[in-house]
Amino acid sequence: MKAGIVVFPGTNRERDMALALKRATGVAPVMLWHGEASLPPGLDLVVLPGGFSFGDYLRTGAMAAQSPIMRDVAAFAGRGGHVLGVCNGFQILCEAGLLPGVLLRNASLRFLSMDCVLRVERAGTPFTSRWQKGATFRAPMAHGDGNYFADAGTLDRLEGEGLVAFRYADANRNGAARDIAGVLSPNLRVLGLMPHPENYVDPLTGGEDGMPLFESLAALALT
Repeated sequence: MKAGIVVFPGTNRERDMALALKRATGVAPVMLWHGEASLPPGLDLVVLPGGFSFGDYLRTGAMAAQSPIMRDVAAFAGRGGHVLGVCNGFQILCEAGLLPGVLLRNASLRFLSMDCVLRVERAGTPFTSRWQKGATFRAPMAHGDGNYFADAGTLDRLEGEGLVAFRYADANRNGAARDIAGVLSPNLRVLGLMPHPENYVDPLTGGEDGMPLFESLAALALT
């Protein structure tokens, strides 16, 4: 599997993501600078990692969503390419219109840095095939703007179409609507989630709870 990780000014989780992908697939991903006009050919997966792109000015992810490379990321997604956005990457996907909703300030107005427990709401997707529906796993949260919001009609559609990928299972600390921690695109090939599964892929750094996501991607016969 050939993966590319987009790096914006202020991104700080690209190396964590690269290590997780290489551990699962055996292939090191390529780093892609946000100012590039296009993606390299032959990619199977594009990842928007966590961090604080452009210092979180305006709204989190809003400036990054206007970066030159995002036009080709949108085209890649439109062709059915696989796209993963974690934390700031989730915010960017929403701001770019690749996923519905928006990420608002945490309800407590405080930055949250702690483990949480997620429940898998949709199994059998390119990102969740190694989990059973209802499975729970730990992942670190590290965000100030993780409060997922969408209007009632959009939330009902996400629920009805099975596009809620993950929910907070232990406590909803950021105030996210309906405890939503991650959502999928209608074709199931774009995923955004707030917590960081890439930080739990090695027993030496806290556990391997996040590995099923990356093993799911590695198991794909991506085209």
